[in-house]
Amino acid sequence: MAKRVKEQESIPVSKVLRAGKFISTGAKIGTNYLKHYSKKLVNPDLPKDELHLDNASDIYKSLSELKGSALKVAQMLSMDKNLLPGAYQQKFAMAQYSAPPLSYPLVARTFEKYFKKKPGQLFDTFSQSAQHAASMGQVHKAEKNGKTLAVKIQYPGVASSVKSDLTLIKPIALSMFKLNPVEYNEFIGEVESRLLEETDYTLELQRSLDLTKQCQGIHNLVFPSYYPDLSCEKILTMDWLDGKPLGDFLKTEKWSQDEARVIGQALWDFYSYQIHQLKTVHADPHPGNFIITPDRKLGIIDFGCVKVIPPAFYKSYFQLLDGSLLKDESRMEKVFYEMRFVYPDDSTADKVFFTSVFKQLVELLSQPFQTPSFNFAEKGYFEKLYQFGEQVSTMKEFRNSKRARGVKDALYINRTYYGIFNILHDLKAEIRTERSW
Repeated sequence: MAKRVKEQESIPVSKVLRAGKFISTGAKIGTNYLKHYSKKLVNPDLPKDELHLDNASDIYKSLSELKGSALKVAQMLSMDKNLLPGAYQQKFAMAQYSAPPLSYPLVARTFEKYFKKKPGQLFDTFSQSAQHAASMGQVHKAEKNGKTLAVKIQYPGVASSVKSDLTLIKPIALSMFKLNPVEYNEFIGEVESRLLEETDYTLELQRSLDLTKQCQGIHNLVFPSYYPDLSCEKILTMDWLDGKPLGDFLKTEKWSQDEARVIGQALWDFYSYQIHQLKTVHADPHPGNFIITPDRKLGIIDFGCVKVIPPAFYKSYFQLLDGSLLKDESRMEKVFYEMRFVYPDDSTADKVFFTSVFKQLVELLSQPFQTPSFNFAEKGYFEKLYQFGEQVSTMKEFRNSKRARGVKDALYINRTYYGIFNILHDLKAEIRTERSW
């Protein structure tokens, strides 16, 4: 029998309580560092593995109690294998779909606030325990009129704490993960905008209806139906899709090359169609947002994070994936300026340095787009990708740059491709990457 996860009876909602939680976490981290350096006096060669594990555990424990934006940022960081040591990746990845859930009385209170009814009055049956719990909300199983439903309930106080949480998490992000303050300030506004949108389930409902309708023709995808009369700004009701969350599937299941190809191709086609045809994309491709059905199709269950792609940005960004770009110096220079990899008034040394680094990055990231198909099982490609990312993260020129290197619109598109690449690599899938529309 599976061990039941302990439920939370409350969430710190006020700024004072949430700030206190961050301060106490900072104190624990300080203690971990003192413990590490005390041991290092005895053993100068002591690695930081234990320190990373202690810090990751303390940070995740605090953020999982706070929930909301702080935990969402941890989840986002867990997808970046170049930024975080393995201990953080593993702990923070739990925010995708296995965070500690809220107790039933808090869930019932949300229904009473928005529907003036308890769950049992709206549904024929309603599970008192959450089936899945993530960073912004949790999912309960229900039944109504013979249909099995998934009901997503947002945690209390999530929307009102977005801005303050991002301010409070800044010192941890800058000091522990060595982020550039200029880039953090440049891109955090984009993160805040997406997170605020994620707290509006009315917007998510509309986007879910629109995007599922427009993507219906893509092979081997499954979408739930949505129920507006059982949804509101903090509650979203849809069909329950039978199957396993993709993260669990990748950990526990065995699959054939053909099954990997079918699932991987469905994922790739889903994103390619959105990006190039709709210019609007599901921008949160972590394993907790997908279900693998019993007949090995890909279920799409969450449209909370959606990025609308501006036309001018689309025109510049997707030239980076054109194999001929790096052979045309004048066009490359123009696109690099537009993407703000390099600035016209950079020093000559900075222009040479950043042009060289971004040429290498573009060459690496664009490889899957240069041939009709690409084998994402290729270990060597991902080793090069991760090694290059690690090199960039230690380059003082990036950490000390007085300007953000990149445009904010690229943040979620880069994250989207990064998430897709990692899922396809875990599937060991070879797929067609050339566009069929």
